[in-house]
Amino acid sequence: MGDEFITLARVLKTQGRNGEVAVELHTDVPGRFRSGMRLFALAEDNSRRELQIEELWPHKGNLVLKFRGVGSISDAETLLRCELQIPRGERAPLESGAAYISDLIGCAVFDGEQKIGIVDDVQFGAGDAPLLVVRSGKSERSGKNERSADDVYEIPYAEAYLKSVDLERKEVHMLLPEGMLQLNAPLTAEEKQQQQESARKSET
Repeated sequence: MGDEFITLARVLKTQGRNGEVAVELHTDVPGRFRSGMRLFALAEDNSRRELQIEELWPHKGNLVLKFRGVGSISDAETLLRCELQIPRGERAPLESGAAYISDLIGCAVFDGEQKIGIVDDVQFGAGDAPLLVVRSGKSERSGKNERSADDVYEIPYAEAYLKSVDLERKEVHMLLPEGMLQLNAPLTAEEKQQQQESARKSET
């Protein structure tokens, strides 16, 4: 995927008999989609085709889209797993101090003064706020329960936790509730060893 396009959604499955598809949103602005909107479908072979939204409606946590010229299940199947994109220059204007979610990838995330890691991905659809998938390393943790180099944390990008975003310095500063990182953190080496010992004891 080239930098000149950004992904707004991904086609999950066909929906209905008339070419509709259900999509997973990759934007925190669902109202970004509208009838008549132009999108580009990026296939797994990196080919890209232009589409136009004819109708749209929410359904079970996802969005259903009907495109002009896509009128059957077999037509819709050609869009499965496609990323639905727009040119970067067509992104919606932002309020002062705001940031595009897609621009957060690669930013360093801080909880107060502590660096947690780097934003590896952003996930949508599981809750009210998108989740920052933050990858940490040993050099960024301290204490006897130091974790492995490929730790991954899922942190809600919620206004209540956000202090500031500096895209020039590629930094996201947050104040997270106590214990949030521990809730979804991987096991430490010590915890893994204890788990293995418990498993061996249960087998004897």
